[in-house]
Amino acid sequence: MKKINTICIIDDDPIFRFGTKKMMETVQASLNFLVYKNGKDAFDNLLPNLKLNTNLPDVILLDLNMPIMDGWQFLDEFLKVPDSEKIPIYIVSSSVDSRDIERAKTYKMVGQYIIKPFSISKVEELLEGLKK
Repeated sequence: MKKINTICIIDDDPIFRFGTKKMMETVQASLNFLVYKNGKDAFDNLLPNLKLNTNLPDVILLDLNMPIMDGWQFLDEFLKVPDSEKIPIYIVSSSVDSRDIERAKTYKMVGQYIIKPFSISKVEELLEGLKK
């Protein structure tokens, strides 16, 4: 069974970031977090690690609607990077628009589309699924 060490959260909402970290720490202690407020900050910081294949997150939780670089733009740029598909991406959005859900399915690195808000049971399910 795979051990989950690092979760990357890309979301501009400080309440979501805080709450998600707390719930995940409740479910699994000793997690590391990489937290970014927009896609550009995340991309700029993850790219060197991808090139060196070091300090990579086990999963990326990606919001769609953010300033500077939104989730769709992040996905489009991330897709261009060699070996980026080794990091599963879960879209975490408040959007229930079926067009967003269908569009997310066109990205092979997107594992799930999760509608906010999170619950403890959803966090447990997510972390268990990643361990397989």
